[in-house]
Amino acid sequence: MQKIRTSLALAVITLATGFLAAACEENTPKPGPTAGNATPGQEATAPAPAAPAANSDGSLVIGSLLPATGDLASIGAQMIEAVPYLVETVNACGGVNGKPVKLVAVDDQTDPKAGAAGMTKLATVDKVAGVVGSFASSVSTAAVSIAAQNKVMLVSPGSTSPVFTEKAKEYNGFWARTAPPDTYQAAALAQLAIKKGYKRVSTVVINNDYGVGFENAFVQAFEKLGGTVVNKGKGVRYDAKAQTFETEAQAAFAGKPDAVLGVFYEETGALFLKSAYQGGLSKGVQILLTDGVKSDTFPNRVGKAADGKYIVSGSIGTVPGSNGKGLTAFTKIWESKKKAPPAPYTAHAWDAAALLTLAAQSAKENTGTGISSKIREVANGPGQDVSDVCEGLKLLKEGKKINYQGASGNVDIDANGDVVGVYDVWQVGDDGKIKTIDQVSPK
Repeated sequence: MQKIRTSLALAVITLATGFLAAACEENTPKPGPTAGNATPGQEATAPAPAAPAANSDGSLVIGSLLPATGDLASIGAQMIEAVPYLVETVNACGGVNGKPVKLVAVDDQTDPKAGAAGMTKLATVDKVAGVVGSFASSVSTAAVSIAAQNKVMLVSPGSTSPVFTEKAKEYNGFWARTAPPDTYQAAALAQLAIKKGYKRVSTVVINNDYGVGFENAFVQAFEKLGGTVVNKGKGVRYDAKAQTFETEAQAAFAGKPDAVLGVFYEETGALFLKSAYQGGLSKGVQILLTDGVKSDTFPNRVGKAADGKYIVSGSIGTVPGSNGKGLTAFTKIWESKKKAPPAPYTAHAWDAAALLTLAAQSAKENTGTGISSKIREVANGPGQDVSDVCEGLKLLKEGKKINYQGASGNVDIDANGDVVGVYDVWQVGDDGKIKTIDQVSPK
């Protein structure tokens, strides 16, 4: 996949060659030769005429800014698919404000620079009204100010850093998320650790908004419950681009903790845990994990121990769960297409896209400003409870009010753009399979 370079370059390329057609990939061919880049013996040609904006007919255009590549690709690939499923469903029941919804998908590469460039393209070239994204908190941090400046409603299905709560006022209402912030997940994981008898825990986290925000929230919640953070004040924070982890592993497992909390992304987290195992550090120490590595491919990435069991066998973690009234209907749609149960965060991506369409219909205009003005109203009520997006659109067209009950949860969005959720407790078996074994709530 071609790297996103700058918003200007992307604008020229996209306008010359048409808009994206695939949900997970940018198919942007190289521009033809011009007076400035013609090859010897080849006549220079003028640039192709600019294509019209995707919303030139007044239709609702939404984007997705999610990781098809990079450290979170294994989770992002599943989330990406949920958005076109929602668009298909909405268009099958008449679209929004009398027109079909259009979708433009951009791969953020799990990289803040690529995410910022992608958000700029979506806002200034594709003229989207709303965007489902991003997943990585660091990418959403890079994208949200661009979205707000261009009056594009950004709804993240998975950026859980508490930073967004703290800075919500800066986004002028153009930010929300369908996954709860890590202040809640950290509290839930702290409760789980105490319940399991792990009273002395050390931390190791990826050094970005997600990792550091989670660590801070966990330390506060864990200590409040009577736990001790062994390396408090000197927690291990590793660079997102790191490839070796011997030093970090030694530091994280020092002090004989009962458990080590790892707030990772999949690729780097696998390297860290493999290094800890090879150094003989992780034997007899419980590994606590979070949503960033909750992927079927993660145990294989870490590898197997000498006895044939997976290195991460017995590890437990948390992930935002789904318990909304719309979950059954969403699961039916997902399984009809994928022949497998919904993956983590797919329900949250579905709900993010659903809220964009419902808010636009409620506002009776296919703009980011319209969506921003109505998204909390359709999410929170007052109005008739609906879990079917088509039923919600029908009621809104009739001038009635609704309270959308999503697949991931009730998606009641507060003034900071936050929701409260429940968390699934998952565990890695000796066979490398990940199973949900419990559910925990932060309240």
